[in-house]
Amino acid sequence: MRVVIQRVKNASVVIEGSCTGKIDQGLLLLVGFEPTDTKEDLNWMAKKVVQLRVFDDDAGVMNRSIADLYDLLADHKPGILVVSQFTLHASTKKGNRPSYIRAAHPDVAIPLYQDFLHELRALFPGSVETGRFGAEMAVSLVNDGPVTIWIDTKNKE
Repeated sequence: MRVVIQRVKNASVVIEGSCTGKIDQGLLLLVGFEPTDTKEDLNWMAKKVVQLRVFDDDAGVMNRSIADLYDLLADHKPGILVVSQFTLHASTKKGNRPSYIRAAHPDVAIPLYQDFLHELRALFPGSVETGRFGAEMAVSLVNDGPVTIWIDTKNKE
């Protein structure tokens, strides 16, 4: 399982002219799955995302997680926007056309995606918004920092 985490000032997903997910301050997650991903991978990643300290503390140091920020802010609660993106598993070793052989097929990836959303919602009390799996999506964001972090469950150790 691979996730690209972007700290954002705002982000949204539009599908066929309709906004399906929108957050103000928070995290945009681009998520890709492999056939070998497990429930343990989903749980580990959800915990990592919610506890990742990428938000500034009072001294301007990235020392707060999105969960910390949620507890601190009274008016504008942060959110998480999750977008499925099989292209995270692209291989470009041969030629110029990426191969997606390592990406999970929808029959495997959709349940993993749904389970990952469930894990995130169990761990984070704020809004967890989504795109739609497999849809053609227009993703807009204002990256904050910029802060962009790539995590792969195959590299946990």
